[in-house]
Amino acid sequence: MTIGKRPLSIAVLLALGCLGTAHAASDDTSRWKTQSAAVTITRDDWGIAHVHGKTDADAVFGMAYTQAEDDFNRVETNYLNSLGWLAQAEGAQAIWSDLRQQLWIDPVELKQQYAKSPAWLRVLMDAWADGLNYYLATHPDVHPRVITHFEPWMALSFSEGSIGGDIERVSLKDLQAFYGKSSDAVAFVDTPSSWAEPTGSNGIAIAPKLTADGHALLLINPHTSFFFRSELQMSSDAGLDVYGAVTWGQFFIYQGFNKHIGFMHTSTTADVVDEFAETIVHDGGKLGYRYGKDVRPVTARPITVRYRKADGSMAQRTFTTYVTHHGPVVRAEGDKWIATALMNKPMEALEQSWLRTKASDFASFMKIAELKANSSNNTIFADDKGEIAYLHPQFIPKRDNRFDYTKPVDGSDPATDWQGLLPLDAAPHLLNPANGWIMNTNNWPYSAAGPDSPKRENYPRYMDSVGENPRGIHATMVLTDKRDFTLPSLITAAFDSYLPAFARQVPILLKDYDALPANDPLKKQLAGPIALLRGWDYRWGIASMPTSLAVFWGDTLWDKVDKSDVSEGLSVYDIMAERAGPQARLQALVEASDRLQKDFGSWGVPWGEVNRYQRINGDIQQPFDDSKPSIPVPFTSSRWGSLASFGAHRWPGTRRYYGTSGNSFVAAVEFGDKVRARAITAGGESGHPTSPHFNDEAERYTTGNLRTVYFWPEDLQGHIERTYHPGS
Repeated sequence: MTIGKRPLSIAVLLALGCLGTAHAASDDTSRWKTQSAAVTITRDDWGIAHVHGKTDADAVFGMAYTQAEDDFNRVETNYLNSLGWLAQAEGAQAIWSDLRQQLWIDPVELKQQYAKSPAWLRVLMDAWADGLNYYLATHPDVHPRVITHFEPWMALSFSEGSIGGDIERVSLKDLQAFYGKSSDAVAFVDTPSSWAEPTGSNGIAIAPKLTADGHALLLINPHTSFFFRSELQMSSDAGLDVYGAVTWGQFFIYQGFNKHIGFMHTSTTADVVDEFAETIVHDGGKLGYRYGKDVRPVTARPITVRYRKADGSMAQRTFTTYVTHHGPVVRAEGDKWIATALMNKPMEALEQSWLRTKASDFASFMKIAELKANSSNNTIFADDKGEIAYLHPQFIPKRDNRFDYTKPVDGSDPATDWQGLLPLDAAPHLLNPANGWIMNTNNWPYSAAGPDSPKRENYPRYMDSVGENPRGIHATMVLTDKRDFTLPSLITAAFDSYLPAFARQVPILLKDYDALPANDPLKKQLAGPIALLRGWDYRWGIASMPTSLAVFWGDTLWDKVDKSDVSEGLSVYDIMAERAGPQARLQALVEASDRLQKDFGSWGVPWGEVNRYQRINGDIQQPFDDSKPSIPVPFTSSRWGSLASFGAHRWPGTRRYYGTSGNSFVAAVEFGDKVRARAITAGGESGHPTSPHFNDEAERYTTGNLRTVYFWPEDLQGHIERTYHPGS
């Protein structure tokens, strides 16, 4: 009897389980449809979504849905990165980036953080997941690579605006060397260092006294990989109304403005990620590390990384990772293990990222900043009260200034430990400086307002780890002693063509050439290229031949000296100008001229013939093809001091340089009686090649011709392409 009943019991349980699942799915669909009715999406004639909801949660639901409409692949991929699940889609090559992410990101901990989050934040996270899931439910032709159902807690894995954030500072090559096997294939291939575009952005704020109409102005100019962020507006009946750039998949505007304030983030040079050299002790099979007079146990934590095999099946690797009180161990240096300490406050970071979009003035913005959950960015601020401000990151650990935290410090010495967080006013900051302008270009804060900048001697050395950069010199040049700024003149300044790095380097090269003996073979060989550079005004342009030659020369020399000894504190620019010497500088010009001759038939080639924008398809890793259409781009890499940045290089099979990063979203904002703005996004709003908005902004992007932003309802009139509810 018992045996006979057992199959019936299982069948009943399975039926009940299926019924419960179906009922839950039905409940989800019903809830999604109800929330959808409270959301209105208006697409303008650039394809940009203006999302309005009755509540903030409705707006989040709608904006998550619209992002999925525009480029679900990028939305999902960002969360595969942030959760450490990328190898499940892309295979073993992503194992090490996943392991790095999972050293700090643990789903168990994130679920606990979700449960402890304020009720209002949980509601937003729920709406975010619901919006993405409703998109998948209404688009059965879309097939996620891994994430078929989004959970609210997942939003906590990606709570700042940059993929990986501080975690990405950990070297994958070193991580593999420490945790990998000797039989592991080398997962990383070194590319020329000149191919790596400097990370960061430009932010400029102009006080009313320097503007033609007496209104504060703000330049928002992030330099990221292209198509890294969506552009949209989200508003609600609860007072939300913010416009700007949102990193695919997040539910907050990362860089943008509302009716009263605007905020621009630039990657900071402050040292907020530190390495501690741990002295490891082996005692009877147990691992410990020295701390003061004690030996503390090293915590062992298994991490399993799942990955897709070549045949499509799934496999996994389990790593025993190690943690000290300073943080996870990420590499070895000699006989020391190096542990990395960085900010890991996902709930507070998400709170701060959301709440600042609703701030109404500087005081309310600063109240939100007290959450101290921004470690990676400086902030340039402006508002309709006429205030302008500069903030250093709010998460800055207090440390003993005797130690150099740009290198691993002795983890066994308690004096090197972090000593809590600094108060906000202990970091470099500015509010309404007398000079009337503020800028940051990922340079140090000590030139942010010209003579009214924070003073270096007043702050510990860990407030900056880089110093000045060519874009900082350039920004200072275009702002100093200027008055009567308008939106058009601010945009003109943002696209000023001067290249200060070459203004320093090229005269040294010319002196090297002039000092050659008359019978030196290089005197004749380089006569033409030197003459071309001698007459140059150090400005880029589509027709500029000196720009092509200078960039090829600069890239060649950069690659030669980038790995030089920098122990004396010299920058690569300093080494190029000083230690490299005449022979290296002249030989680099020979190689640059030869390369141009080989690839283009002459060393005198217009820059626009070399430097191109191309978008062939919607792939995240773009292919490039010289035989397919492309557009000339006049501006160069920011490495040479161009404020407008276009990070480009040749690719396998190409002669031309094709860009993948730099200016990605540019907005100029005026805070008058009613906020108004102009903006541009690289390429277009949609990630679908069949969409009219896949590449409709490309030409405007390359020429700096920013379009009008339709912020107010009356602005949208006559520019509406479609109005609808999610799912319809």
